[in-house]
Amino acid sequence: MRDAALVLGIETSCDETGVALARVHDDRTELLVDAVASSVDEHARFGGIIPEIASRAHLEAMVPTVQRALAEADVDLGQVGTVAVTAGPGLVGPLTVGTSAAKALALALDVPLLGVNHVIGHAVVDEVVHGLFPERVMALVVSGGHSSLLLVDDAVHGVTELGSTLDDAAGEAFDKVGRLLGLPYPGGPHIDRLARAGDPRAIRFPRGLTAPKDQEKHAYDFSFSGLKTAVARWVEARQDAGEEIPLEDVAASFADAVADVLTAKTIAACRRHDVGTLVIGGGFSANSQLREMATQRCAEAGIDVRIPPIRYCTDNGAMIAALGAAAVRRGVPASPLDLAVDSSMPLTQVVL
Repeated sequence: MRDAALVLGIETSCDETGVALARVHDDRTELLVDAVASSVDEHARFGGIIPEIASRAHLEAMVPTVQRALAEADVDLGQVGTVAVTAGPGLVGPLTVGTSAAKALALALDVPLLGVNHVIGHAVVDEVVHGLFPERVMALVVSGGHSSLLLVDDAVHGVTELGSTLDDAAGEAFDKVGRLLGLPYPGGPHIDRLARAGDPRAIRFPRGLTAPKDQEKHAYDFSFSGLKTAVARWVEARQDAGEEIPLEDVAASFADAVADVLTAKTIAACRRHDVGTLVIGGGFSANSQLREMATQRCAEAGIDVRIPPIRYCTDNGAMIAALGAAAVRRGVPASPLDLAVDSSMPLTQVVL
């Protein structure tokens, strides 16, 4: 029997095939299961994501991952009341695989389809962990492709983008610096590991868009391309001098610069907009320096910080099921079955 409150979420924006089931309650979103199949190992030898490989991996993993999620939740497919799927932003090929599967399921089950925003999902997944958002929150979403600062008055109807990355996102900068230091792909976890053994004050790397001249136009925007270049020049200068590169100190100083900029701009935005709750999401929110600095600085500023467990930071179906549940709770109309994916879907568009 169909359960109108049961949402199936599908995420395929990059290299993870995520499928989750969530139940909508008036006062909470209950996550039943979150199943993920990753193709990251298939991309490692290329040093980055290959869209065609990711698309084929999603195609192969989709049915088994849906079946695994249903089995683990002890739910019959016929019980699903809504299908939510990432419609953008992301890679066109992977997005197309996911939305095609979601359309087929929604049509076969005769249930509503919701095409939702991947980036907003990274923030809203926190609702399955720490409860529904208060009336107003600030959301910092940081990942391999996104560094976005969002004022959220309503998770579906009231999202305002205050700032974003102008070049390299935080996670992208970590991958590039990781490659520069000879670390395996993806570079983020390896730099994080090295940084914990290094001195974050050993090297003073630049903090992009923090100068007084940048405050009027780019107060809440981020730029990490110059930081990446500064690290490259520092390393090259030591190599040219025949000196050993202190990997731990370079990693710690670089990570500290990124976390410093992210947290400083975000807390400034919270103060200016009188926001008492900060949600941090996205793959880069797994970074230990960012978590520690955000926790410390928010405590000093009197801001409640909510960061989901690491398993909900990287791409997953739970984030899409959570955003789908938020849309169902608000009675959002279904998306059309001919919805098109949008690789650059604006962050103010939460549901297509």
